[in-house]
Amino acid sequence: MIGGGSNLVIGDKGFDGTALRVATSGRTLEGTRLEVAAGEDWGETVAASVAAGLAGIECLAGIPGSAGATPIQNVGAYGQEVAQRVTEVLAYDRACGTTVTVPAAECGFAYRWSRFKAEPERWIVLRVRFALEDAGGLSAPVRYAETARVLGVGTGERVPLATARDTVLRLRAGKGMVLDPEDHDTWSAGSFFTNPLLTEAEFAAFLAKARARLGADVAPPAFPAGEGLTKTSAAWLIDKAGFTKGYGNGAARISTKHTLALTNRGAASTEDLLALAREVVAGVRDAFGVELVNEPVMVGVGL
Repeated sequence: MIGGGSNLVIGDKGFDGTALRVATSGRTLEGTRLEVAAGEDWGETVAASVAAGLAGIECLAGIPGSAGATPIQNVGAYGQEVAQRVTEVLAYDRACGTTVTVPAAECGFAYRWSRFKAEPERWIVLRVRFALEDAGGLSAPVRYAETARVLGVGTGERVPLATARDTVLRLRAGKGMVLDPEDHDTWSAGSFFTNPLLTEAEFAAFLAKARARLGADVAPPAFPAGEGLTKTSAAWLIDKAGFTKGYGNGAARISTKHTLALTNRGAASTEDLLALAREVVAGVRDAFGVELVNEPVMVGVGL
């Protein structure tokens, strides 16, 4: 089952089977409640919510793909995640052959994770329901420091909805995360690695390696992630391990705009891309003892 296909890495030999693309359509809005068919374009869904004056997903603008994929991956960016706004997911359960309504509390949402991602052969997302917010044309409180800085406000403040969406689109474009056929920096599957979640012991070991490598006063990015875990930055790890923007001289290279994007410079094969990814994974492991995990779904290949 394929949504928009923007988060897939498929082997050079292709997929020997039947692929179905979800192409259902339709959005309904009742008050602050939004229901979206799985095949609807996500960017258009965000734009429609902003046009309706409803807050909660405006900072998820520019993420490619379909609406049905968003709860599967629990997509998030710039301080927002769909898990914060999803109320229910209507899905076809192939295990029992029925359509079920899964409340948000039973979706198993975590960082870039859900029960739908955990059991991809079981679930087909059909529709997604969101609870948005009418804040009088203003955004949800800005939570991401970079966004707040560019907007010239403090974290926790609100700005006009359209301003928030437009700012995020500019930020994404500046990092090569909005497709431009003329710019090879945008020829990617987006962020190729998730930000690592480390236990207390793992973070202590990582910090020791980082200070041994970079100096005793180095302070790697660290954010509480709940359940005793600390989230650090995959982009920081990649850069500090020596894989800077533009790294590589082959058909697949790191973007010149963002170290998390592994890009096709025009004629790269999947194996070219994976060779670069494996080099980055090994380099980060050797430098910091941290294992990077791919974010895109792999079909017929793996790291």
